[in-house]
Amino acid sequence: MDYGKFKYEEKKKAAEAKRAQVTVLLKEVKLRPKTEEHDYEFKVRNMRRFIEDGNKAKVVIQFRGREITHKEQGTAILDDVAKDLKEVAIVEQPPRMEGRLMFMILAPTPKVAQKARELVRQAAVAAKREKPAGEKTAGEKPAGERPAGEKPAGEKSAAKPAAAEAPEGEKQGEQPQEAKPVDTQPATP
Repeated sequence: MDYGKFKYEEKKKAAEAKRAQVTVLLKEVKLRPKTEEHDYEFKVRNMRRFIEDGNKAKVVIQFRGREITHKEQGTAILDDVAKDLKEVAIVEQPPRMEGRLMFMILAPTPKVAQKARELVRQAAVAAKREKPAGEKTAGEKPAGERPAGEKPAGEKSAAKPAAAEAPEGEKQGEQPQEAKPVDTQPATP
């Protein structure tokens, strides 16, 4: 076997494997101890969507000013998030303080992660089935060739008068006039 051909096939296999693999992203969601109920629900809904897509979620509680003295509020919020997402996520890293931030990392449950991987595989298979833009099927003609009498879609038929197609101010059969430069500076007296 030709070594160049072998290297080419290996490169193609590696590209196909890379396309089929699932990349897990870490999405960050910030909350505060004073985050209201609606905002909390909205952010939890987004975290659920991230996790169902197979990504991990980093939930951050940011303390400002004197809020840092009430770390138990931040811990309670993170526990609520974990409880609200327990169907789709597991706690990969429990709540931990880092400066003025308290964070926790959630990962998809094995069942959810498997479903996300399967969706990615199906998308890769569907993309593989679609023909690339440069290829043509049997019976399709190249863009430059067409049977006699057939006109491209954008071309007008000769039956229409050419005067209707001429731009305003031009007569049929005349060459269009070139635009003259306009002097934009005012004349000085």
